[in-house]
Amino acid sequence: MSECPHVPDLPRPEPAALSETCLECRAAGTHPVQLRLCLMCGHVGCCDSSPHQHATGHFKETGHPVMRSFEAGESWRWCFEDGSIV
Repeated sequence: MSECPHVPDLPRPEPAALSETCLECRAAGTHPVQLRLCLMCGHVGCCDSSPHQHATGHFKETGHPVMRSFEAGESWRWCFEDGSIV
């Protein structure tokens, strides 16, 4: 893991999750494969293995660069801007 320039800009403490699942998947009637939490605003979206890739879509729409896994027992973070685990 590395520190990217976006990590120091993250809110502390991290934002609370806005939902327990990907609401876009729920609205579309699809099932999210893995969940991701936006570390800027708390949006919960599905990963790129899901049909609609809502976490990546959220980054593209908002520019919020860093997310973390929202799966039980996982705490890794990913920076979309840098394309790396941070």
